[in-house]
Amino acid sequence: MIAILQAGGAGTRLKAISGNLPKPMVPIGGKPILEHEINNLVENGITELYIVISKKGKSIPQYFGDGSSWGAHIHYLMEEEPLGTGGVLALLHDVIQDDFIFCFADLMFHLSWSKFIAFHEQSGAAITAFAHPNSHPYDSDVLVADSAGFISRIESKNEPRLLPYENLTNAGLYVAKKEVADFVVDPVKIDFEKVILQHFIEQQKANVYRSSEYVKDCGTPERYEMVCQDLKEGIVFQKSLDHPQKCIFLDRDGTINRYQGYVTRLVEMELLPGAAKAIRSINHSPYLAICVTNQPVVARGEVTETELQMIHRKMEDLLGEEGAYLDDLYYCPHHPDKGFPGERIEYKIECSCRKPKIGMLLKAQEHYHIDFKESWMIGDTYRDVETGYNAGCKTILLTSGDPHKGTPDHHIQPDFVFPTLEEAVSFVLSKDGTSVDKKEKTK
Repeated sequence: MIAILQAGGAGTRLKAISGNLPKPMVPIGGKPILEHEINNLVENGITELYIVISKKGKSIPQYFGDGSSWGAHIHYLMEEEPLGTGGVLALLHDVIQDDFIFCFADLMFHLSWSKFIAFHEQSGAAITAFAHPNSHPYDSDVLVADSAGFISRIESKNEPRLLPYENLTNAGLYVAKKEVADFVVDPVKIDFEKVILQHFIEQQKANVYRSSEYVKDCGTPERYEMVCQDLKEGIVFQKSLDHPQKCIFLDRDGTINRYQGYVTRLVEMELLPGAAKAIRSINHSPYLAICVTNQPVVARGEVTETELQMIHRKMEDLLGEEGAYLDDLYYCPHHPDKGFPGERIEYKIECSCRKPKIGMLLKAQEHYHIDFKESWMIGDTYRDVETGYNAGCKTILLTSGDPHKGTPDHHIQPDFVFPTLEEAVSFVLSKDGTSVDKKEKTK
């Protein structure tokens, strides 16, 4: 498989740091951003690389040469006239014979490409976009996808968003079939996302691969400094799904949002004070932040799953406004007891996902390669404590919600008790050796 790295961008927002260097050549940890990308691709067996450069990008071939020092075969395509982010594909029809990788050369990333590629092949899509939640969804293009992962539209950062949206940011990494390259007939200026990706979305041939792995845009001085710090602390490499992940599992009601009974309307979704700050601290640590929540309101007929999704999207929006995000969210819509007015019989079942059973945690473990023994479960009820215990996680009970909901089993007690999520997360990260204060200062 070949990889095409688009390195022709101007990178104007980073000029204070890059100076006259092309943005892909800005150093992070003593190496250009592009070198980190090449190393990650080569580690995954992707050695045939085509790097697109502009007339101002001559320092790139001067530094990398033919790529042999990095175990790669590098070819360069010089744009005599700007071809946008996608027009260069017209020049590569003879080279692209099968699936290929397309990515932007100014991103700091480290991921398991084999998992990404395998997902693409299984999906049957013409193009698969790598997507993840990030700390600034309000100024990022986000993808809207259905339950099967097929993308229905792109929510542009330049257009107003009238409804809550999922924090699923388009990261700028793609695996695509040959037909995607063949779609670009002439070498003219064309935007990869607005034209090429949009075409395959309209054809219902574009899928999304959601991952927690490290992909960061270094486009502003602040984000650049954060990436430098993450590299120094080993977070960049640890986030690869080739490595077991540590996770802080979070309950929702009474842990992230204010507990006032189950939320059935958007207006009722309100974050607890300090919850976003706590989750932001997790985001800046080696841990994943994954919410697992029982939502029997679906079985009771009080909300539909679509309405519940909108409630969760509002929660994501509220977190995003404070620079925080959940790596993922799993919910159980079931409830075994019958007799509620308007209940939906199909959800009235004994399932494997309703806490204190661990079905939601097992799904997260499978997707994110989570090590339960190195993970935590934090919630405001003894049911959450029992869930963590059943999975083999360490547990924290919060007193900020309704800890008496559910019957406490005196044989299953929390490892620790804290009043708030912020205090609980601070304890976990300090115990793990992660300095919360230092991370917050660099935000």
